[in-house]
Amino acid sequence: MKKGYRVLAAVVFLMALLSSCATVQPPFLVKIDSIKADSSAGKKTYILLPGNKNTSPDELQFREFSGYVHRALSAQGFKQASSFEEADLAIFLVYGIGDPQEHQYTYSLPVWGQTGVSSSTTFGTLSTYGGLGTYSGTTAYTPTYGISGYTTHVGTNTTYPRYMLLDAYDLNVYRKEKKEVQSWKTTVTSTGSSDDLRRVFPVLAAASKQYIGSNTGRKVEIQLYETDSAVIEIKGVVVGQSEVKK
Repeated sequence: MKKGYRVLAAVVFLMALLSSCATVQPPFLVKIDSIKADSSAGKKTYILLPGNKNTSPDELQFREFSGYVHRALSAQGFKQASSFEEADLAIFLVYGIGDPQEHQYTYSLPVWGQTGVSSSTTFGTLSTYGGLGTYSGTTAYTPTYGISGYTTHVGTNTTYPRYMLLDAYDLNVYRKEKKEVQSWKTTVTSTGSSDDLRRVFPVLAAASKQYIGSNTGRKVEIQLYETDSAVIEIKGVVVGQSEVKK
């Protein structure tokens, strides 16, 4: 009976382990690539404009996403101008999700079964008659249980490329010479299973915060969870009676 309980406990534990592995949310892997011109130094006053085609500054999605970007820019010392004439930079915000990409993968699952025999016990009777004897017996075997093998399975995983682009232009040059001169560009990308841009965008903005308007020299990779303080701050989540700002 005790062995039966141990087998049942092992099966329950294995199922719980597989279930927990399936529900744990992995972090977002974000890549940032930022480049700037030397002439951009000291230019910190900006206006933020939509870079997506046919997107109005009054659209709700742009207004939501621009709020995250304003917090990220503020953390790096940028200041939002009250008018076009007061701004040093025009920053265009571009965002979106690319086409889904399917990936196949293989994985193994354990098979639970009998792995051997731990002991055996023989029961029998001896009958005698006239100096002769006969014996009749039965042997009972106690099996052991465990992982007896593995089965291979094939699964399909769908991922989506998500991106945010901040493209800054020098307004002082534009006003004087009517030329579009790029000051800096920060590109933020992430590939994952979620196609909900409203969920992913705050993570992109939070990951980019320390690199906006800088020169990374290469692509930088950052891992963030949705519950990380950097993401919560970008969202401006109210904690107690005050808004988290940085």
